[in-house]
Amino acid sequence: MDTLFTLVTHQSNHHHQQQSFDSISTTSKSSKQNNFYHQEVVQQECFNPFMDEDDFSSSSSKQNYPTFQQQHSKNPTPSNTPSNTTPTPPHDHHQSSADNIHLISFSPAAHDINQEFGATFNPSAGNGDGRWASDIILEAARAIVDKNSSRVQQLMWMLNELGSPYGDIDQKLASYFLQALFSRMTDSGERSYRTLMSALEKTCSFESTRQMVLKFQEVSPWTTFGHVACNGAIMEAFDGHNKLHIVDISNTFCTQWPTLLEALATRTDETPHLRLTTVVHSKSSSAAVEKVMKEIGNRMEKFARLMGVPYNFNIIHHAGDLSELNFKQLDIKEDEALAINCVNSLHMVNSVNNRREALFSMFRSLQPRIVTIVEEEADLDLGVDGLDFVKGFQECLRWFRVFFESLDDTFLKTSNERLMLERQAGRAIMDLVACQPFESTERRERATRWSDRLHAQGFSPISFSEELCDDVRALLRRYKEGWSMASSEDSAPAGIFLSWKDQPVVWASAWRPSI
Repeated sequence: MDTLFTLVTHQSNHHHQQQSFDSISTTSKSSKQNNFYHQEVVQQECFNPFMDEDDFSSSSSKQNYPTFQQQHSKNPTPSNTPSNTTPTPPHDHHQSSADNIHLISFSPAAHDINQEFGATFNPSAGNGDGRWASDIILEAARAIVDKNSSRVQQLMWMLNELGSPYGDIDQKLASYFLQALFSRMTDSGERSYRTLMSALEKTCSFESTRQMVLKFQEVSPWTTFGHVACNGAIMEAFDGHNKLHIVDISNTFCTQWPTLLEALATRTDETPHLRLTTVVHSKSSSAAVEKVMKEIGNRMEKFARLMGVPYNFNIIHHAGDLSELNFKQLDIKEDEALAINCVNSLHMVNSVNNRREALFSMFRSLQPRIVTIVEEEADLDLGVDGLDFVKGFQECLRWFRVFFESLDDTFLKTSNERLMLERQAGRAIMDLVACQPFESTERRERATRWSDRLHAQGFSPISFSEELCDDVRALLRRYKEGWSMASSEDSAPAGIFLSWKDQPVVWASAWRPSI
């Protein structure tokens, strides 16, 4: 996710009629949302740019957010309200799911769909696989592609009634995908995305970002996995060199680097000089992100002095596609050993017009000693329309369910940091589903595809040492059960994978220019 925060207060009631559909209208619920979009340090006394000098631990916010009360009746009392096919106004998110289902049950259109989806539809029934949202959301996407106006009206009305960003996993998926599908249907994806980013601009703060980053790393290895793998590979590549330069193209807010600085300070030979250039990139210029990065830079420089590591820190803010970055700004010097670190950022390079290949070609021209890459293991390149879109949409739905379930398994239900990460996911869903391919910054690829691109541009994989893999396994043992590491076979993509309940979710790898 391109930043660790996005979607904030987004309130709107939509009543839109589209010519390509026959009088389709839907109402999106108003919801007050905090800003969202991943460190190697886990519950240990090591400096972190987000930590105060006298506080090296993170605590979740005590604020509670409204959730649906799980007091459902399997046999709701019939209403005397006359049946009709006109959707009722959306209900407040504090309203119980049982009430929503009760209202739907006596709408003839919704009742037919209730019978169609069966046990998986009713979230209060206690039977079926409990994944009613995936079925309805996917059907809604198919109906939009088929321009089936009556079907779209029924399904989106149901999602509007059942969805909530404060409910269970299915209710959250229903809420976020409904917003994205509606924006796609009304050709307002880019405008909706800009609205979310504008809200972020007004509410983002260093403290909220600090709390969210620390808490995420405390309870989940989603980000720390890549940090440990990349830092170990970079240290091995820098062995014997005294002038080092790391170009950091990532969204981790420098949380990866304190432990590397500490490792450099304890090297048996002469302490090397490190120059760190962080590239902060986004769709548009963000004063909020610039403010956060300035504070982080100040803290990093203080820690480097404390560690006794000669250190220089530079921030480059780049608005637009990463492939358009002016690499002269990096000030590459021939007498420095260069590492390029890309953590969860390459998918932000637009996938059209060979821009990703062009970026790798530019990397190779810099002759780095190592290029480290961490990306989420998903194929989220939705087609423009038709069957290609439906196939990509299905994978998108699967992937975000996995992400939401991993958060549900690791965070407290009332965690403010969890809510921020879910808002980040909601922004990504909007980008993928509703924005045009040439506007999208969230189109992920699997390790196999990334590896093919790197090989084609003259890179060879660097194998992670067994010692480094042992360090990663030791890291995972600090977290709850369910996380594991898998190594690639010789015939598979290079690198290692983080798996959650046997589902690969993050890929880490290292590369060098071929001779």
